[in-house]
Formats: sequence, structure tokens, C-alpha cells
Amino acid sequence: YGLVVGLSGTGDKSTSQFTIQSMANMLESMGVKVDRTALKPKNVAAVMVTSKMPVSAQPGARLDVTVSSIGDAPSLLGGVLLMTPLKGVDGNIYALSQGPLAVGGVSAGGEAATATKNVTTVAKIPGGGVVERGVPFAFNNQDDVAIHLSSEDFSTTKQVADTLNKALGGRYA
Repeated sequence: YGLVVGLSGTGDKSTSQFTIQSMANMLESMGVKVDRTALKPKNVAAVMVTSKMPVSAQPGARLDVTVSSIGDAPSLLGGVLLMTPLKGVDGNIYALSQGPLAVGGVSAGGEAATATKNVTTVAKIPGGGVVERGVPFAFNNQDDVAIHLSSEDFSTTKQVADTLNKALGGRYA
């Protein structure tokens, strides 16, 4: 969960209470006293930030990040993601993300009509995540290795098993 700022009036509406609460919490953590009722989130959007981290990623490695609006912001165009921790399913923080968004869509409108191409509420930040903690994984300590073949037939499977057994010098596969 994070906040995107710098939107040109295309942020969440005043009815998005979680965005207002997040803005107030962020400002108060920086030592700024705010009146929550006076906050207008029109230039801020609440977002969900996701990334896929390979098991081999080490601290300092860069990750591509996807940012998706979870409020009612019509567009993330021109926004910048504030520092956001990326947590794993175990609740631990594995990476941090921030930076300007690359939106793959456009939306334009006037009094008579509007036109939208692609999605303006989802964006990417190429290399916008930095791994802080690697996933503990020791390949050489595994008891078993599973090989998934893209061509699943008996002859291919037998050839792979025979080649492995020959290379390892025993009947392991």
C-alpha cells in the first residue's frame, strides 16, 4: 500500500477516507500537524504496489514495480510513488519502492465527449524497487529437484532421466 503524489487534479476524491487518513498519517510522521477535515486528496491517490522478486535476488538488486489505483482516481499520469515498503506473504519487508510512474494509457475529455486508450489507473516503475533482504534459499541443500518439461511425453522424459543418471553415475532420476 502506498501513496502517489503530484497528480494534476486526477487523484482520489474527498470521499476516499483511507486516502485522507494515509495523507494525515504520513504528514504527522514527518512532524506536520494537520487538520484531517481540511485535506483534499485531488492530487494524491492511494495505490497497491506489487512486484515479482526472483528467489536469487540479492540486496541492492532492482525490481520492476506495478502500481495500481485502489481509490477512485481516474488517472495516475504524472504521479510519483512515495517510498513504499514491499512485503512478502510472511509480512516481512523485502524491498522498497519509489519513483515516477510510467502510465501506458491516455485519457482526454471535453464537454461533449471523452476518449480513453488503454488503462490510466495502472502504471509501472521500471527498476523502481530495491531489494533490501534476500529470500533465504540454498539450492545445494535440497533433497529433491523437480524438472518440468515443456514437451511432456514419455520418450523425452526417458531421455532426460537417462542423461541425468549417466551424468551422475547412478540411478537417481
